[in-house]
Amino acid sequence: MSGFGMAFRIGTELVAALAVGLVIGLSLDRWLDTAPWFLVVFFFLGAAAGILNVYRTASGLVSAAPDQEGSGDGNGDVS
Repeated sequence: MSGFGMAFRIGTELVAALAVGLVIGLSLDRWLDTAPWFLVVFFFLGAAAGILNVYRTASGLVSAAPDQEGSGDGNGDVS
């Protein structure tokens, strides 16, 4: 996947997590008439979930990156 595609995916995941948190918070506030408490709580939960998704995706990119040292066995021999 290209760099632009990966950046778009990461940005979309972050925004989607925030949007889901906001929708859940607004829905609970309207249903329970507790505005703005659930909105604030679920905003932060959505932000945390989005950041966790970004971290997991970025960690997967680092582990999937090809080894820059050659064979990767640590002794520097290229076979």
